[in-house]
Amino acid sequence: MKIRVEQPCPQCGGPVTLSASDRLLTCPYCGVKNFLQSDGPFRYALPVRAEFTAPEQLLHAPYLRFRGNIFLVTEKGISYRVVDTTQDGFPMPGLPPSLGMRPQAMPLVRLNRESPGRFLRPAVKVRVILEKAVRIHELTGKNGSQLYHRAFIGEDVSFIYLPLERTETALKDAVLSRELVELDRVVSYPLKGSPFNPRWQVRFLATLCPRCGAALDGESDCLVLTCSNCDTAWQAGPAGLERIDCRIIPGDSATALYLGFWKISAHLPGVGIWSFADFMARTNQPLVVRREWHERVMQFWIPAFKLRPKIFLQAGRRTTIGQWRLEGEETIRILPGLYPVTMPESEARQALKVILAASAAGRKMIFPYLPELTAENMSSTLVFLPFADRNHDWVQPQTGTVVSKRVLSYGRSL
Repeated sequence: MKIRVEQPCPQCGGPVTLSASDRLLTCPYCGVKNFLQSDGPFRYALPVRAEFTAPEQLLHAPYLRFRGNIFLVTEKGISYRVVDTTQDGFPMPGLPPSLGMRPQAMPLVRLNRESPGRFLRPAVKVRVILEKAVRIHELTGKNGSQLYHRAFIGEDVSFIYLPLERTETALKDAVLSRELVELDRVVSYPLKGSPFNPRWQVRFLATLCPRCGAALDGESDCLVLTCSNCDTAWQAGPAGLERIDCRIIPGDSATALYLGFWKISAHLPGVGIWSFADFMARTNQPLVVRREWHERVMQFWIPAFKLRPKIFLQAGRRTTIGQWRLEGEETIRILPGLYPVTMPESEARQALKVILAASAAGRKMIFPYLPELTAENMSSTLVFLPFADRNHDWVQPQTGTVVSKRVLSYGRSL
């Protein structure tokens, strides 16, 4: 679902149209770049019809939009699905259960302090709505199969509000000027609403390197900005831009692209995995365990870019199993060909159990332990790996990880 968002430039006020996945606003008029940050999900509204002139009668009904990959681990294996859906967060007679195609058909408006009207408080928790999305897309354990683990990875959760006009007798769709429900039928529902919450206000971070003051580089949907002047990497944190531990394995003359992976070191005492040797034995890999692997801390290599679920699992599994071949890691140097980081570290950590399950050659050794499994002593580093151009694919020469060019490009829309 391609969603467009109208956003005025915070510097000059010029109109800018963004994708809902964009985090970096580049103004075409003044050229200033700003990184978008919010304390919670981003919030948008469908545009009210042009002739509407009664903002005091305006109510906004919340709909939650979920976009991302859902993974299920059952005794029968791993199932997955790409899900993009909107579900009503204020169930009430007369309101549509979903916004359908309207978020795609018209540009959305980002909520701000000047947004008119009041806002109905969601009556359903986000987790319940996500559970509903799982049921709708038939991602549940079937035929009595045991569910061991479920994960939402690469998810983008936001609120889209449907503007309602409250007349003396009814609630009307303020976009289409169509009556939805008579007020007599919904007298028991809390329709007073609340004003705009200041915590919803989007903040704009200047994209200047906090270390040297140079302009940071990044594409519209990136989550990590880089500084080519002092070779550092930054991501948005609670107090502004925060430096992250970022490294690179330099390639050779055949290298055409660098893809980022979150290298997550962790202990999994629930399945007896403390070292890389433990992992290889526990997942029953067809390789002879080397002596030095017992001293190697277990690391999971999670793609730091969005992919279709099947390819995401393949890339994470292949790189995690082949990590012993990765050598020459250095402190980051900003080189040409760094692919944007579109998967946050927090989402990568949620993928740890799924990658472990995908790596298991014998399910009984891993799957039954997933519900109670807890990772300990976790630490993360962003590492860029070299990939060579092989016609239709990008290939990582040390591990053999393959990512289709078409799939990689499609991942930018997930």
